[in-house]
Amino acid sequence: MYVAVKGGARAIANAHAWLDEARRGDRDVPELGTDQIREQLSLAVDRVMAEGSLYDPELAALALKQARGDTIEAVFLIRAFRTTLPRFGGSLPVATADMQIKRRISATYKDAPGGQVLGPTFDYTHRLLDFGLAEGRDVPPAPMAETGLESAPHILSHLGGEGLMQAEPDGAGAVPDLTRDPLEFPAERALRLQALARGDEGFLLSLAYSTQRGYGRNHAFVGELRIGAVRVSAHLPELGFDIEFAEIVLTECESVNQFQGSKTAPAQFTRGYGLVFGQSERKAISMALVDRALRAQELGEDMSGAPAQDAEFVLSHCDNIQSSGFLEHIKLPHYVDFQAELELVRKLRRAAGADALPEAAE
Repeated sequence: MYVAVKGGARAIANAHAWLDEARRGDRDVPELGTDQIREQLSLAVDRVMAEGSLYDPELAALALKQARGDTIEAVFLIRAFRTTLPRFGGSLPVATADMQIKRRISATYKDAPGGQVLGPTFDYTHRLLDFGLAEGRDVPPAPMAETGLESAPHILSHLGGEGLMQAEPDGAGAVPDLTRDPLEFPAERALRLQALARGDEGFLLSLAYSTQRGYGRNHAFVGELRIGAVRVSAHLPELGFDIEFAEIVLTECESVNQFQGSKTAPAQFTRGYGLVFGQSERKAISMALVDRALRAQELGEDMSGAPAQDAEFVLSHCDNIQSSGFLEHIKLPHYVDFQAELELVRKLRRAAGADALPEAAE
């Protein structure tokens, strides 16, 4: 923290007090509770959990309240808190095929095996402001709010059964932990997916859109998008068996891309993959498209120099906390640096015989 002038500490304390007052807002308006944020701004809560790498809706709601709705600031708060938590071990891979599905759609199969469930979605709304919400109108329960699927096999598994989908490796081996170890290049797919899962949604959305517009030649179909609850388990060696200890909501997307084949592989479809905390389907789809674009070199495809195909560019800039930290630091005092540059410019002007600077610039 910079305290560059006399009285700086007092000014900072006053700024914090002003921030608290601004956060509270008009005191004639009831204070917003974290339970209201968690239940009524759930998509914002889910985004904070995803990009903060911590699944805790209550803490994410608190972070949003403290951050005055600034999603990136809330993510920063969650990540900072996450570093204080003890680590007892790792969970087993979750079985998304056993997901308790609330939403499941496919753009590739009309009659998807197991059925499609539209679920709670904005896809078919008219995008007209509902002024009744401003008046506090009651919202009746949805007649089919509890309808879903107990579980369903992945749709792309049917393509795999025909040999039309590129097979994925059975085991990933040891997966690096991006929250504990710095990002290194070249980055294997497991590490790339981890970085994308906590990457900034807006950044990944822009990159995914760029692939659709030809910067990477990545025309994809959504093979399946599913949202629902999965059980989380861990193996306890001292007990000799697995135990279930949590249930979390995930969004999973598998995109389908045509692959013309190579000298070692026949023509088939390939997969892009996205898996995100909560209901975050735009993020999951974006992640799947960018994941597939980053596989271009692995698949022997044309490397056109598109940003989405450059792993170092994507992974080094998708983290909004690193990006905002580097960007926002330039608003902090840099008096010495600037004065040195100012003196250098004056010296160069004098050496070149330039007119003296205007008095106002002095």
